[in-house]
Amino acid sequence: MIISRTPYRVSFFGGGTDYPAWYRENGGAVLAAAIARYCYLPCRWLPPFFEHKSRIVYSIIEDVQRVEEIRHPAVRECLLHLGIRDGIEIHHDGDLPKMTGLGTSSSFTVGLLHSLHALRGEFRSKMQLAEEAIHVERDRCGDRVGSQDQVSAAFGGLNHIQFAPDDSISVEPVPLTSERMTEFQDSLLLFFTGFSRYSSEVVAEQLQNVPKKGKELSEMAAMVDEGLRILTGGRDLADFGRLLHDGWMLKRSLSSRVSTPEIDAMYETARKAGALGGKLAGAGGGGFLLLYVEPERQPAVRKALSHLLHVPFDLDHSGSQIIFSNPTSPEPAP
Repeated sequence: MIISRTPYRVSFFGGGTDYPAWYRENGGAVLAAAIARYCYLPCRWLPPFFEHKSRIVYSIIEDVQRVEEIRHPAVRECLLHLGIRDGIEIHHDGDLPKMTGLGTSSSFTVGLLHSLHALRGEFRSKMQLAEEAIHVERDRCGDRVGSQDQVSAAFGGLNHIQFAPDDSISVEPVPLTSERMTEFQDSLLLFFTGFSRYSSEVVAEQLQNVPKKGKELSEMAAMVDEGLRILTGGRDLADFGRLLHDGWMLKRSLSSRVSTPEIDAMYETARKAGALGGKLAGAGGGGFLLLYVEPERQPAVRKALSHLLHVPFDLDHSGSQIIFSNPTSPEPAP
């Protein structure tokens, strides 16, 4: 039995520049952080004493004889990618719902690859896990995904992530003192809007608009550097919240699907109650609303948004981890 634990993430600046349609021409960068809310993936070789050869348990239960029969695309393609055809049992448990903008699908893929490699006694670096997950999601599953979610899930921490035109990725942890990191973390609030969405539908329109939105995407990429200067340059962290607001206004202009009138109303309510800025996590369209609120103003914001679910969180600094390991060899078929 192997159990992996892989964090979800929030992205602050640069989202949209991590798609190949942009960074292969212009380069890209994001400022993002993993959060201490997790995807858990226990895996084990399944003994050959059942009518089914493999069992996959998530929101449904799949009992199958062949890997190709698995309906869950990430599970199927991870197993095919690794050439695993022995009987296997995989369970998924997550702290937060899918389709909510926190990179849950990529955390699942990173965590599953981590568990499967560990089950075979193999070590993979954080970068190898991230790049392998990108390949599975983008090339094997055909998903419209960027490259930041997999990196944050694998590495953890608060990072400056850069994407080069040759598809190479660099990850630089943001160097903050523990006191400043605590001050930053304590100024972030996360609320569930109650709306889930398929990110691919939101992303599709954004990608179509890339040729027309070069100016906006360049400005969003520049905000990564400005955010870093605020965090590491000793400036008032309130400036970070104000920059988040500017970034959200830009992001809303990328596509008509990024926001909705209901979400705009939630955001304006938070701003009137004292939030300096914020954004929808992920591609937009629903999911979680991330806000920057100075601690003394947080009671008023929580009261104003009392109809929404507030989700407390800390930042994660470990990335994907194997939290239980007792690998055994697959049993021979009878």
